[in-house]
Amino acid sequence: MRRSICLTEPNIALAGQIKTWKFSYTAASNLPKGTKLKFDFLMQNRPTDWEIPQIDPKMQDNAIWLKLPSGKTVLPEEIYAPNQYAPSFEFTLPIEIKATEVVEIILNSSRAQMTTQRRRPFHLYIDPKGKGDYKDPEIFTIDIRGNVLKNIQIMTPSWVSKNRRFDIIVRFEDAFGNLTSNAPEGTLIELSYEFLRENLNWKLFVPETGFIILPNLYFNETGVYRIQLKSSSSDDIFYSPPIKCLAETDYSLFWGTLHGESEKVDASENIEGFMRHMRDEVGFQFVGTSPFENIEETPNEIWKSIGTHVHEYNEESRFNTFLGLQWFGDENEGLRQLVYWKDNKPMMRKKDPKYTNLKKIYKIHTPKEVLSIPSFTMAKGYETDFSDFNAEFERVVEIYNAWGCSECSESEGNLRPIKSPSGEGINASEKGSIRHALSQNHRFGFVAGGLDDRGIFADLYESDQIQYSPGLTGIIAIEQTRETLLQALYNRSCYATTGARIVLGFHIAGSQMGSELNTKNKPGLNFNRYITGFVCGTGPIKEVTIIRNGQLLHQLQPNKSSIEFEYDDFQELSKIALNSPDERPPFVYYYLRVVQADGHIAWSSPIWIDLSESLSIPAKKSKKKS
Repeated sequence: MRRSICLTEPNIALAGQIKTWKFSYTAASNLPKGTKLKFDFLMQNRPTDWEIPQIDPKMQDNAIWLKLPSGKTVLPEEIYAPNQYAPSFEFTLPIEIKATEVVEIILNSSRAQMTTQRRRPFHLYIDPKGKGDYKDPEIFTIDIRGNVLKNIQIMTPSWVSKNRRFDIIVRFEDAFGNLTSNAPEGTLIELSYEFLRENLNWKLFVPETGFIILPNLYFNETGVYRIQLKSSSSDDIFYSPPIKCLAETDYSLFWGTLHGESEKVDASENIEGFMRHMRDEVGFQFVGTSPFENIEETPNEIWKSIGTHVHEYNEESRFNTFLGLQWFGDENEGLRQLVYWKDNKPMMRKKDPKYTNLKKIYKIHTPKEVLSIPSFTMAKGYETDFSDFNAEFERVVEIYNAWGCSECSESEGNLRPIKSPSGEGINASEKGSIRHALSQNHRFGFVAGGLDDRGIFADLYESDQIQYSPGLTGIIAIEQTRETLLQALYNRSCYATTGARIVLGFHIAGSQMGSELNTKNKPGLNFNRYITGFVCGTGPIKEVTIIRNGQLLHQLQPNKSSIEFEYDDFQELSKIALNSPDERPPFVYYYLRVVQADGHIAWSSPIWIDLSESLSIPAKKSKKKS
């Protein structure tokens, strides 16, 4: 029995390569005049997709046509399916095509997709009756490989202890972040760093795998380090994010996000690819899922698949995964990222009577079952006013995501405000100001969200909404397990950045960010708060600001990439403390904000000090004379 033949020429492409591609189809049987052929690129509305071709006959570059055996050409019509981002291209045969004759679909000077993929498919549907009644497709494939070496990414720990060994991962990448070994023959990569030991002089080959693990590095002096790699084939020098080497610490710093999507891989359609991308390519140590709860966006089968992969990809000491969802409430409840502490939990759909509001959700869970993170709190129409703040469930707040910052108003110094210049998108509402909530004695740490194009964020791409870089969350924990990371979030031992891996520490009287102190246990805080910290930037640091009660207390302008600082706040606590709106004592809160010269920002979680009554010491009773 004769079978149809599908051939692609060339059958290998480099990511982002511009070339003419030929898809040759040899039919197994005669195709009568009027037969329709529909060519589908299977695009997923990602910026990295294959370039959509043009059907304008005047266009030469990035054009698509069908070539008949006679050499004549046929132009297609664009066909859009429901909810389909990119069109398919439908050709109608003007003549009969005999079996064994070859028709060719030509993509002239078209740009390949920017992500690597083995056997990337293209579907050709054929309807001999010409009525658009298409059955199973014929399949063409192209292997998409990494392009020429452009960047070297160095994945390192951010905190290490003196003389404690650690590993680093070196990724050799093309301009689009794909692994590649496509470098000039004989290329060597030289490794170095500050305080280089004389016996460490490594030269690395670019491996076929595109990555290499370098084990057992260590620093024998405290300080701030950056691994440096220099290629012998160019003058480019590549640096790792900063590594803070401490004399001794039980803690480590872990990077990731609890709320975010990827421009490269859709988390709902390909949750496994999303997990791999975040772990292997982005270098996260943890990630949370964040689909919206409505059944149109997240059907039950998708939620089940997400839960399965969250369980499978959770790996202690390497990559931790959290099952989470986005839930939008009523009456100023705002948008929430709800994170489960355990696997295989139900989707909390608002149509379900059990999950219609936050109070119901909190009533049927304990604080060690669900973490509720207010998100996008200053977005007008979606704001959270914190009027029903729950201190047990709402332990952290999302101070920033790629659509803006909710720290404070623009007039108060917000450097990345939620903003739509035309008003067609979303602007900021002061009701959701995080500083205002902190001044009302609502206590939470800071995390950052990433990019999002789902749910309430879906229409922002079509407006003039200002988009910023995806955010990043740093969690300070003793070890890398799901339980300890969640416990660290519960303890507010975390901080947020706009995407740069800025390493920072912030302490008052020796207690780290997220702590609650009081003058009852530490009476000296009445008269002096000894503030210390360090910042290790990914570039020059423009300013380091200590914020007290929402106001600038002290500012440094180091104009260098790292700094250690100390500051004494000698103002009497009783004169600066804010009155709590409830029965709790007056209080003061502090947090650190860092701004780099390149515009990246980091926010430490706050530290609180309560003005408690001091312990009274009863006077000794005098003995009566007998």
